[in-house]
Amino acid sequence: MDLIEAEGVESVSMDRLATDLGCGLVALYSHVPSAAALLDCVAATVAARIEVPADPGGDWTAQLRAQARAVRQAARSHPRCAALAASLPPTSASALRPVEAALATLRDAGFGGRDSVAIIRTLGAHLLGSLLREASLAPGRPACAEAARPRLRTAEFPVVTGLLAELAEADPDADFEFGLDLLLRGLTALRPAGTGG
Repeated sequence: MDLIEAEGVESVSMDRLATDLGCGLVALYSHVPSAAALLDCVAATVAARIEVPADPGGDWTAQLRAQARAVRQAARSHPRCAALAASLPPTSASALRPVEAALATLRDAGFGGRDSVAIIRTLGAHLLGSLLREASLAPGRPACAEAARPRLRTAEFPVVTGLLAELAEADPDADFEFGLDLLLRGLTALRPAGTGG
């Protein structure tokens, strides 16, 4: 996981891991059958850190909000590993628990199966996008607006130029919550008529 966070998933190979761990390749294969299986284990480890609220209380939107926050919290310590986990189908029990909880919340709220799955994918995209944005704002990396400032032509981009200060501000928590609020408001409007709560 440290290697993925430092150098990306493309740096992971069985040869590289054997070298880094100071063991033989055969010894490594006795613990894990392939690099793909190893990446599945990384995804399961990330998912196992998600503490799905058993009963967050409140209505279905409060439950979805708590579930999304739990996923984000678990993913923040290893964003590249979380991106890997999001790219793989959920096959382990730990990876399926948050999916099960969210789908059950949506079904209980009156959403059909197809809509529930589409909603989960949309929330996942927001979570992943937020994590990637947050990782790009890590110390030592210039904000997008800061990096663009020297080559920006004011006459060609007057609105962007006028909002450079706002574009340079970065509050990942506020941005995540704003997007989550928008999604939940949209879901409330999309919710089938005749469902209570």
